[in-house]
Amino acid sequence: MRIAINTRFLLPDKMEGFGWYTFEIVKRMVENHPEHEFIFFFDRPFDQRFVFGSNVTPIVLNPPARHPILFRVWFNYSVKRALKKHKADLFFSPDGYLSLKSGVPQIAVIHDLNFEHHPEDIPVCARNYLKKYFPRFAKKAAHIITVSEYSKQDICTTYGIDPAKITVSWNGASDAFRPLDEDEQKLVRSTYADGKKYLLFVGALHPRKNVKRLIEAYSKLVHADTSFPYELVIVGEALWKRADNDLQMDDATKKHIHFTGHLSLEELARVMGSASIFTFVPYFEGFGIPLVESMRCGTPILSGNLTSLPEVAGDAALYCDPMDVDNIAQQLQKLCSDESLRKQLAQRGLERSTQFSWDRSAENVWEVIDQLYQKTH
Repeated sequence: MRIAINTRFLLPDKMEGFGWYTFEIVKRMVENHPEHEFIFFFDRPFDQRFVFGSNVTPIVLNPPARHPILFRVWFNYSVKRALKKHKADLFFSPDGYLSLKSGVPQIAVIHDLNFEHHPEDIPVCARNYLKKYFPRFAKKAAHIITVSEYSKQDICTTYGIDPAKITVSWNGASDAFRPLDEDEQKLVRSTYADGKKYLLFVGALHPRKNVKRLIEAYSKLVHADTSFPYELVIVGEALWKRADNDLQMDDATKKHIHFTGHLSLEELARVMGSASIFTFVPYFEGFGIPLVESMRCGTPILSGNLTSLPEVAGDAALYCDPMDVDNIAQQLQKLCSDESLRKQLAQRGLERSTQFSWDRSAENVWEVIDQLYQKTH
């Protein structure tokens, strides 16, 4: 079998959600199936570390696909030609974008439809592209993979897709995430939180991540108790230009908040494993990998109660209404002040984290690929 894969998000030192998903799934498929050939489509010069085996042929296709106009050119013309030239049996796209011009069977991973429900969160040019083309991608796909039952139902309802055409495969988390001893935690706290215990948020500074309301809730606690014992550490960068502009805070709050920007996987695991509480309150999420990373570390969780988050965190989180700043603050105060609850959630998280595995996810994806090949050849 000759499997072409969209690998344009495999970017050294810039890996975010799509990139990590591609890395974790595709690396395992290549290594587990040396009998098959894989053709990687990059949109810029690639790093050799992403060529996972001798059964991989890396191809650079122009132009770099980083703008809606260039998306159309790259997928509909460059990818179409490459699929034909390299005699691909099928095309696997971990970010959901497909070639509408190619007749090669295609599998799309559609992670979520936030842009359909909260279009105001996304710049106009990108929003228009996503809303125009993702319904077409969903119909064009020979099969769709998504990452939660919530997203499956959303895709079925929003785009009128037959549920039989969609396979759910939960995400996993890296083995780098694990509980840390107290000495290691002290080192991390001294680096990122002035030596103090801290609450943690991890994610792109995108409106749907709801960092604005999280900061407002945290500010309420700081103002209510000037000796509030927890700093707030925020890991992530703005997904769009100016996306973090509305993160307003007064001076009394600002001195307790620490922005780290992007961190390497290894450093992120240290920061996650040293947090007292992981705070994750997006109002829309297709899955929420940081929840699993937190559970693997034994870090207790305050989670939003909307979309896919309860499906992922289960009984291993305390929940709040992400649209209600007072409720976020109340639940956060409850978790901060109840050591027994924190220990209980930490233990539940460690147990629940075993349900999430990149090995299992990659096996599920491979089954879809194999079944589609058998069906179409």
